[in-house]
Amino acid sequence: MQSFSDCLISMGDVARTELHDILSLPLFSANNTRTDHTHFYLFLKHLRSSIMADINLFYLFLLAPLTLLLILALIVRPRAIRIPIKGRHVFITGGSSGIGLSLAHQAASEGARVSILARNPDKLEEARNSIRLSTGIEVAIFSADVRDLEAVQRAINEAGPIDILICNQGVFVPQELEMQEIETVKFMIDVNLMGTFHLIKAALPGMRNRGNRGPASIALMSSQAGQVGIYGYTAYSASKFGLRGLGEALQQEVIADNIHVSLIFPPDTETPGLLEENKRRPQLTSIIAASSGAMKADEVAKKAISGIKSGTFIVPCNFEGLLLSIATAGLSPQRSSMMAFIEVVAAGIMRIAALFFQWNWYTSIAKWHAQQGYGPYSDEDLTGMKAMDKDG
Repeated sequence: MQSFSDCLISMGDVARTELHDILSLPLFSANNTRTDHTHFYLFLKHLRSSIMADINLFYLFLLAPLTLLLILALIVRPRAIRIPIKGRHVFITGGSSGIGLSLAHQAASEGARVSILARNPDKLEEARNSIRLSTGIEVAIFSADVRDLEAVQRAINEAGPIDILICNQGVFVPQELEMQEIETVKFMIDVNLMGTFHLIKAALPGMRNRGNRGPASIALMSSQAGQVGIYGYTAYSASKFGLRGLGEALQQEVIADNIHVSLIFPPDTETPGLLEENKRRPQLTSIIAASSGAMKADEVAKKAISGIKSGTFIVPCNFEGLLLSIATAGLSPQRSSMMAFIEVVAAGIMRIAALFFQWNWYTSIAKWHAQQGYGPYSDEDLTGMKAMDKDG
């Protein structure tokens, strides 16, 4: 049993001082016969309050987070998974250049059996030679337009059962919707969204009936413009936002077949397509998108393959992408209890950060319109905006 002196040692300095003062009062002297225990009662009340405060702080800073983490570990679905790619068939669309070619290099270097699909036969041949030279691996090539379901079906039938399908094809024409031809809008929707439907529709029966019942993957290459809409990206964002709804619903449909869906959200990536895109970008698009730096295709490919192998549903490619993923987590699946914990705790903070981003973007739009001499902004508004620029 703990002695009285041990109890004193375990008390705080303030509590020990108060107890010393109380015991020094005449009320407790040997000659005093009074039975008034008011001072001692007040001390015990204060001691109880101090202990409860310490317990509350302990619970707040340690037990509450641990309790939340435990609850999240019990409820996150689907469960964590590892998807090997060595010796397995990886089918990559848009694989003749850019991110797709880097994905093919990465998968081949890790021992996968790689097939790539694109429209241009000459570029496909160049890609095959490039992969052979760098990895010593022979890849299969297929020429088809993802907008053509029958052509896609023929290519996939010839390629054989797929373990990991990476729908990487994508086109982007930046322009304000009012000025964009509807045929251009349809082109982006058909390649980015409908092309993905065609690929999954063609590949899914074989993936479900694969002989190896190990975990398989369907990865959809979206974009940070598929997490937040940006000026000049109206049609493109619509095509990429659609992939998220497709992925969330598809994951529920294929989870029983041990197939796991990943959505990859790269930022601007240093590819030949980006160079052409930058030539046509509206000025406001460049101003708003300037906050996100471009990544190298090889860096995006490494992040993507890592996310696919871990079965991660939302795969960001840089720090800004991670923040966007936390801010837009919503009802998306989450396999990691730690990431779920971060999403829950950071939700309010990320909403504040998102509002600051929106403030910055809309301020930039307002200033640009004012400088062009139109829009609902007076000369005084423009002067105030310029002053904010100097102050900032």
